Amino acid sequence: MSQKVLNLAEKSSIKTDLPNFKIGDTVDVHTRILEGEKERIQIFNGVVIARAGSGSRETFVVRRIVASEGVERKFPLHSPKIAKIEVKRSGIVHRAKLYYLRDRIGKAVKLRERRSEKEEAAT
Repeated sequence: MSQKVLNLAEKSSIKTDLPNFKIGDTVDVHTRILEGEKERIQIFNGVVIARAGSGSRETFVVRRIVASEGVERKFPLHSPKIAKIEVKRSGIVHRAKLYYLRDRIGKAVKLRERRSEKEEAAT
């Protein structure tokens, strides 16, 4: 009984307009930032290295390199603070979590790109 109540409460907070992105994809996460009375959008771009959870508690981790230092941020997928998520490119990976990228630097961090069928037909 209590599980049914939780599922009903979760349905109201789940976003339906999210893009389909996977582990290894390079994404831009547009986050709403409150500074005093003003609200602005900040973009965090990087590679998705992990996804976890389900329903309204689902999260994903994005990693990028800033000033030769690795920076990771964990975002709740259905948070109202996230304005939108843009998928820039898709990477080919064979793992569910890409934590091994933490130990790599330079070109070793790059992932092979997954080409869509539309791009292959155009060339």
